[in-house]
Amino acid sequence: MISGFEKIVEERIRRAMENGEFEGLDGAGEPLTLEDDSHLPVDLRLAYKILKNAECLPPEIELRKDIEKTEDLLSAFPETVEKYRLLKKLNFLILKLNAMRQTSIANEIPQHYAGMIVSRLEMRKQRK
Repeated sequence: MISGFEKIVEERIRRAMENGEFEGLDGAGEPLTLEDDSHLPVDLRLAYKILKNAECLPPEIELRKDIEKTEDLLSAFPETVEKYRLLKKLNFLILKLNAMRQTSIANEIPQHYAGMIVSRLEMRKQRK
């Protein structure tokens, strides 16, 4: 038995087909490209799909993007004070990302530049 809502939907589709509203659409006659979401839990698939279509990323992914951008900027900078500011920012972003996760410490992203910053600061202290 068809519910009232399904009946309305079917009627609108039938009317649209009669009026030719489905003709000449982009991708007509081509196979659908379905994304493999089998790695996601069934109860989260719809929510992830909605977020993806709205171009919303989880905070962890946004942080990862910021980390990648900062690393790219660092590779282009010469040895200056600004580079060390970027290093501090990068370490902060990595620390924030690691704090968001609820996994083992073995899975954390290492703070690659922490040692460089500490040694640089120690060198400055020795100069004074």
